[in-house]
Amino acid sequence: MNEIPQITAGQLRQRLESGEDLVLIDVREDDEVAFGMIPGAQHIPMGEIPQHTDELSKEAELIFICRSGARSQRVCEYLQQFGFKTSNLSGGMIDWNESADA
Repeated sequence: MNEIPQITAGQLRQRLESGEDLVLIDVREDDEVAFGMIPGAQHIPMGEIPQHTDELSKEAELIFICRSGARSQRVCEYLQQFGFKTSNLSGGMIDWNESADA
């Protein structure tokens, strides 16, 4: 299996601020996203990803987000075997929120 590309919170912020059109998918559970999501992200809980693969683009880079980066890493690994271009937000929302305070 290929290594999953990682993107840091800082890199993601730069890409969003530059106006890049990114596909962000938050795989956390409903109670977790209630505390906030990255603007523009779609919410598809991890357990529902297999039912939503037909809605995902194989041409676009898909950036997956969770709380710490572990669940989204597993989603990336799962989807990569079907030909999706995936990247994982390393450190997840923990790093995203910390980088907002920096």
